[in-house]
Amino acid sequence: MSSKFLSLTALAASLVLTGCASMAPTYERPASPVAQQWPVPQTTGEQAKAADIAWREFFTDPKLQTLISQALANNRDLRVALLNVERAQAQYGVQQADSLPTVAAGAGQTATRAPGGTITRQYTTTLGVSAYELDLFGRVKSLNDAALQRYLATDDARRSAQISLIAQVAGGYLTLAADQERLRLAEQTLLARQDGLRLTQRLQGAGVSSTLDLRQAEIAAETAQSDLASLTAQVAQDRHALELLVGQPLTAAQWPAAGTDAPVTQLAELSAGLPSDVLLTRPDVQQAERTLQAANANIGAARAAFFPRISLTASAGTASGELDGLFRSGSGLWSFMPQVSLPIFDAGRNSANLKIANVDRDIAVAQYEKAIQGAFRDVADALAARATLGQQVASQQRLVAQTQDALRLAEARFQQGLDSRLSTLDAQRTLYGAEQGLINARLAQQVNRVTLYKALGGGVQATQSAS
Repeated sequence: MSSKFLSLTALAASLVLTGCASMAPTYERPASPVAQQWPVPQTTGEQAKAADIAWREFFTDPKLQTLISQALANNRDLRVALLNVERAQAQYGVQQADSLPTVAAGAGQTATRAPGGTITRQYTTTLGVSAYELDLFGRVKSLNDAALQRYLATDDARRSAQISLIAQVAGGYLTLAADQERLRLAEQTLLARQDGLRLTQRLQGAGVSSTLDLRQAEIAAETAQSDLASLTAQVAQDRHALELLVGQPLTAAQWPAAGTDAPVTQLAELSAGLPSDVLLTRPDVQQAERTLQAANANIGAARAAFFPRISLTASAGTASGELDGLFRSGSGLWSFMPQVSLPIFDAGRNSANLKIANVDRDIAVAQYEKAIQGAFRDVADALAARATLGQQVASQQRLVAQTQDALRLAEARFQQGLDSRLSTLDAQRTLYGAEQGLINARLAQQVNRVTLYKALGGGVQATQSAS
């Protein structure tokens, strides 16, 4: 009896080693459909690569660091991405199980009653391998390879979602800070215009100022009041959006301070490197390539379907008419049932499946190339904006200083009776617009740093180590 079980075990072990190389086409990475250099010339010198900078090193604001940590722990979209990875891992485990024989033990009893009333019983115990496919043409191996690439692609999607979430939290934080600064500016402007309106009312009552001056002052005050109401609602919406990203309610102490002049990221310039660097670091590009490799492996499985499929079923055990005789000498039994299935006529099913696999591979190539082009554009756009945003901020700062001086001169001329109140109101409106423009320019500069960090695969090394 023991020799039969040993023979069956040896048979199962030999089946594990059976198989051949996959019939999938040799994978070759498609040529990159983008330029070899960025459209905007890059400065030379020692610059840090975004992929090597962890997000805690890049984002220096303590409040923002706390919010990002909370988002990584509580954001529901990221949680779904993590669960998708676990699901893909389990699916790969299911597919991988097909490459190994399934060994099962069984025990049973069969009772039969003859016409004369005689009852016979048969007790059996078996250990066997059921319908194990000899992977002579690599069909199972190709399916395993495809499942592995899909699992890895899902993990790439998780890493991409994590990088995007970090950038979204940072962008939301900066936007909230800028809108809070706009709100504070609107409050100060409203107070100033209300003071001007009261002054104009006194002057108009004394016959010094015209009704037109009064109406202009009223319009300016109402405009500021409208801006204040709109920005109050906008700040509340910004806070709600940030809470959704973080995944939990936030306290007032966690909101950013109003202002865009304090940087929340490191000031060192990021190295854009070469476009090929993006292919090596961005998880979304890697995900597209994994999908392409899975489609390539599926071609091997479709090709193998044209060849014979051999499966083996074998078992060994004991049988006895009495329960206590199962393991007595001479009670052993065994069976061996190989099966060969050769496709002869399938109405073109295998050919159609092979065509589908080839088309799926071509689709995956196009999607991979599009992912590269999208990544190239993300970086190129961020670099183009970076080249001019510093100039915009500096120009806007000069504009604010000039309009402040113009307002001072207009108020002095009005007090001396040289100009009407309209000149002062016009100078106030110009200053208000210039100050808003400065807030927008500073916000755009901060957001650009975050966008470039994300586009260059910022923090990808940290996401890999976290997984």
